Amino acid sequence: MAGGQDLFDAIVMADDRFHGQGYQEGYEEGSSLGIIEGRQHGTLHGAKIGSEVGCYQGFAFAWRGLLRSHATGKDSKKMKVLESLLGMIENFPYDDPTYAKLHEDLDRIRGKFKQLCSLLNVQPDFKISVEGSGLSF
Repeated sequence: MAGGQDLFDAIVMADDRFHGQGYQEGYEEGSSLGIIEGRQHGTLHGAKIGSEVGCYQGFAFAWRGLLRSHATGKDSKKMKVLESLLGMIENFPYDDPTYAKLHEDLDRIRGKFKQLCSLLNVQPDFKISVEGSGLSF
């Protein structure tokens, strides 16, 4: 009778056992895929941020060259804002994705860029697309 009881318990508990095994396999697979998906997501958004900040930096370098070659007394405020933008870009934590104020600093850079564009009387149109990014006027 004891053998029959064990057989009965094995049949009744099979559902629980298979449910537990399925859960464990699904959890392991989901964790693995989650890491892969997270890396892809982080790479994509990191590239977008890098492209945006790089565009701002190139814009600032170009205008610094133009303003230095044709400097007038009125351009001192423009140069001050431009140098401030370049300083912010230089101090931006490119290599630390866990930096707590990353988005806050990025917003400050965007604001300083808009201020510079206003002073220069330039209307930029920054776009990020699948083909690449660009800054047009």
